[in-house]
Amino acid sequence: MPASVKHPGRTILIVDDDPDVRVALEGALQAAGVSVVSASHGLDALRALRTRSSAVDLILLDLMMPVMNGWQFRREQQQDPDLSAIPVLVLSAGNHVAEAAASIGATGYLRKPVDLDELWSAVERACGGVRRAGGT
Repeated sequence: MPASVKHPGRTILIVDDDPDVRVALEGALQAAGVSVVSASHGLDALRALRTRSSAVDLILLDLMMPVMNGWQFRREQQQDPDLSAIPVLVLSAGNHVAEAAASIGATGYLRKPVDLDELWSAVERACGGVRRAGGT
């Protein structure tokens, strides 16, 4: 991580069924001063978002997950007025990640494995001027 990359005060939700991906992203984000919440599938993510007392600034969303996949999660998120304004970055190793991200109205996407420089750039673009949303 470049020394100049710091994102204190931000909270990011990581939604991915791969625990290794979650742990790696959590470590990188926490090192940059980001608070991290994680979920192993979309249903856990919705529960976490709806029960948090503090806001989430950005969601990093895998698409292929058990229980509730990324497409299903995104539909639910967009239908909830308390959650719909939270920007989403799609995480995927798939070949058509750009098209998938566009199809669900995501702010952008990151290819797995995630390059940390690209992660920092994507977080800055997604959160730069975004007002915190999703808290109660």
